[in-house]
Amino acid sequence: MQKLSKELETRCAGKCELCGSDNNVTTYIIPPDNSDNINNVIAICETCYEQINGTVEPEANHWRCLNDSMWSEVAGVQIVAWRMLNRLKHEGWPQDLLDMMYLDEETLSIAASTGEGANDDTPKHKDSNGAELKAGDTVVLIKDLNVKGANFTAKRGTAVRNISLVHDNHEHIEGRVNGQQIVILTQYVKKQ
Repeated sequence: MQKLSKELETRCAGKCELCGSDNNVTTYIIPPDNSDNINNVIAICETCYEQINGTVEPEANHWRCLNDSMWSEVAGVQIVAWRMLNRLKHEGWPQDLLDMMYLDEETLSIAASTGEGANDDTPKHKDSNGAELKAGDTVVLIKDLNVKGANFTAKRGTAVRNISLVHDNHEHIEGRVNGQQIVILTQYVKKQ
């Protein structure tokens, strides 16, 4: 991170342009451009910087500040606000802000250039708690399941290791229980 330039210092008045904090405010160059052009830099605090760059997991409540800063006239602030709202849209409230937010075509093109906000509407395999399941995961059964055709009951608490996903049905996974390969409904498992 770099020190603030005079022009940026004047624009931000020593505060983070996203959340308004004055804690350790520095220059942030907006990817993918690496130039120090004033139109491509914003002033952000250490907390925002760490969450934007993925050093720490984004804390959704910290980003409620975007409710105000997304209306900034500074294109760089709009771009970063749009990207963070897209990262957090699974929380619910960020999607509402995205629906209200307006970016001109050029600014939207820059904001989307990193792949943030790309539509991935493919259904995900999720366990009973909503955690995303991936092939190779270990899950635990949360209820006794009668296994049709095998004449046994898979007991609650049984660990099913190295699951595979049924690609044409996001509510089904496959795994081995008692030496048998069975299909299990995702609503009856939790990720371990």
